[in-house]
Amino acid sequence: MGMSVGERKGVVSEPNIVPLIDVLLVLIIIFMVITPKVPTGLPTLVSQPPPRQSKPEPPDPHGIVVQVMQGGKVMINQEQSDWNALGARLSDIFKERADKVAFVKGAQEVPFAQVARAVDVMRSAGIDHVGLITSGAMSEE
Repeated sequence: MGMSVGERKGVVSEPNIVPLIDVLLVLIIIFMVITPKVPTGLPTLVSQPPPRQSKPEPPDPHGIVVQVMQGGKVMINQEQSDWNALGARLSDIFKERADKVAFVKGAQEVPFAQVARAVDVMRSAGIDHVGLITSGAMSEE
């Protein structure tokens, strides 16, 4: 508490700001403690377009691309497959591979639920990293 000593007569109105500062410090500490943690999602790798002057690299011969086609068709690279055998076939392919990386590509008219289903099957087959290929990244063959 503050007290003023002097020769003034009458009522002196001086605000005591020490309790105000105490309250502000407590509020600052409370807000620092309850600040929410920044939410983190799954780590992603976004493919970057190649430099304009460089030659396009040939596709990796060991790379696996699962294509979800219109009408419920599924292809592993150029090999026709079906939804029931997709998981078993991918497990056989990646059984002896050290790098468990594959890509999924959906046709433009395919609903995303089908692409998500393919990603789920790929993850359950033991593939660690599943990449998404956009329609502009690969040419239609």
